[in-house]
Amino acid sequence: MPANFVSLLPVFITIMGSSKQIVANMLAAGGIALNGTNPWDMQVHNQKLYDRILSDGSLGFGEAYMDGWWDCPSLDELFFRIQYHRIDKQIPRDLNTLLYYLRSKYFNMQTKDRAKKVARRHYDIREDVFEKTLDKRMLYSCGYWKNMTNLDDAQEHKLDLICRKLKLEPGMRVLDMGCGWGGFANFAAEKYKVNVVGITISEQQAAYARKINRDLPVEIIVKDYRDLHDKFDRIAAIAMTEHIGYRNYRAQMEVLSRNLVDDGICLLHTIGGNYPAKTTDPWIDKYIFPNGMLPSAGQLADAWKGLFILEDWHNFGPDYDLTCMAWRKKFEDNWHELSAHYNESFYRMWRYYLSASAASFRSRKNHLWQIILTKPTKLGLYEAVR
Repeated sequence: MPANFVSLLPVFITIMGSSKQIVANMLAAGGIALNGTNPWDMQVHNQKLYDRILSDGSLGFGEAYMDGWWDCPSLDELFFRIQYHRIDKQIPRDLNTLLYYLRSKYFNMQTKDRAKKVARRHYDIREDVFEKTLDKRMLYSCGYWKNMTNLDDAQEHKLDLICRKLKLEPGMRVLDMGCGWGGFANFAAEKYKVNVVGITISEQQAAYARKINRDLPVEIIVKDYRDLHDKFDRIAAIAMTEHIGYRNYRAQMEVLSRNLVDDGICLLHTIGGNYPAKTTDPWIDKYIFPNGMLPSAGQLADAWKGLFILEDWHNFGPDYDLTCMAWRKKFEDNWHELSAHYNESFYRMWRYYLSASAASFRSRKNHLWQIILTKPTKLGLYEAVR
């Protein structure tokens, strides 16, 4: 925090009231009370919390929860009210947040070397966390819950929706850009009889994906997407665009274009935001997805300009609320097994992350888009699929 701000903090508090009163007034805008009786009210265990929020912003808010300084019976509802009423925009930004913003604004935080940071920080932790949180196919993206009642079926429904949107036919060559643990490659190869190449920058994900696809026409490669020079009939980029950063949206579209045959079809499955973003929340950046950010509709449209024709744009963001809450329940139900390897701070971190994520879709702050793109050289009508 800047020294001059620190020296003025007592004056600020004198004018505006105590730090507790300032935080209480902020939360009251969303109908949230300190130590109240509603399930979304914050229960404070450490009176230093208020100074920590005012001095460290959203990072301090999240870290204080990890440290057990506060609790909330319905954490997702608390975050819904914070985000819907934009209370998060009132939380002060400290010097670290300012420096993070400046780095993101003036430097490419998703170079090839830096892109590996998220793999090390998030995806290369022990697989048991994801096995005990995700569905049976280990899909770490939004399920499609239309007419579905459980996580496994919603994820299977999503995979089939993608395959139908891509209009897969036996023998086609398909690229799974950012293949994760290989669930889509497995489904497409098995159910639609296509040949799949999956790329990822995570060695651990690649090993898992190779194992589950060893008897199928699936090749898994550890490679940065920018190094890919090949040709495919169809391309799916599922939950990858969120990681590449605004400086690389055009580069991604150029890679998609040069690797797609002229009459091919490309599908982007991505979280998106209402406004152009160049950063993400500091707590999310530190603990969950380093250097990630969510594209806006305008940023994506600018990125594919001249390269692709927009054929279809499908938004089912509220389904991600259901997905995140299903993940949280499964994680909580399996914590007794995971607790042998992880401490209470990790448990609280994971609950905080999934609850805040669910609320971001419930409040319509974030969305889930499936976008169909074709090259200008492709002729004929594309019939949208739902």
